[in-house]
Amino acid sequence: MKLGGGVQEGERALAGGVGSGVEIMATFNKLIIGTAVTSFTIFQLLFHVLSSWASTRITPAFNNLNQKRKIEWNSRTVSTFHALVVGAFCVYILLYDEAVNNMTFFFVPIFPHLYLFLITYYWKAIGDKFFVIHHLAALYAYYFVLGEGMLAYFGNFRLLAEFSTPFVNQRWFFEVLGYPKSSKANIINGVLMTIVFFMVRIVVMPVYYADVISVFGTEAFHRVGVAAQSAWIISSVVLDVMNLMWMVKITKGCYKVICLIGQKEVKIRKNGKSD
Repeated sequence: MKLGGGVQEGERALAGGVGSGVEIMATFNKLIIGTAVTSFTIFQLLFHVLSSWASTRITPAFNNLNQKRKIEWNSRTVSTFHALVVGAFCVYILLYDEAVNNMTFFFVPIFPHLYLFLITYYWKAIGDKFFVIHHLAALYAYYFVLGEGMLAYFGNFRLLAEFSTPFVNQRWFFEVLGYPKSSKANIINGVLMTIVFFMVRIVVMPVYYADVISVFGTEAFHRVGVAAQSAWIISSVVLDVMNLMWMVKITKGCYKVICLIGQKEVKIRKNGKSD
């Protein structure tokens, strides 16, 4: 689909699942369940086994982390892997919407379920009220994409934001490993994180909401119903308010990191963290 394609294109994106989409979702019901179970299993395996196994070989410092740090480390490994896979498929779907728009359900639903499970189970280690709000809002909205076959284009558009996740996680990895904030790796990642976050979460807002406005009042808009309309609009606004808040914090952090360019490496504490 061409972004900002007007009312006709917007109607198709909005309610594509109301007709043919619902039939497709019913046809592939068993496939959806099988994919959900398989994906959940893969991510559990990644969290509980593969992350620790790979991390100890990439950086021996992983073994020196306490249990709480290891739990968050593994959760961020899952997050990074998920973001890369979902981001790649979202771009493909966005560019070739005509043929594969209904593939959205293959990858969207699993991670919010998994991450909410992990946050609840390991609340003391990775609990965060903003992450809970973020995932609940996303999960509520994607129910209509996955369960009702509605709003597939808009749901896919929102997931483009996942491209910023690997940089956010990498920043945490560097901090835990004791990389000085003035190190080249930290500075490069910080700048890239700010740029990518701005591009995929902030710059796209006018384009996204222009497409949203283009379908207001149309027949397709009324056909999806009040529940779907509320989930769609409210979730989008909540997520974007948090994105703006995070953008401000990231920008301030990036400015501080840039100011460190050219300075001497800070001294490393005995525990491996920088002063």
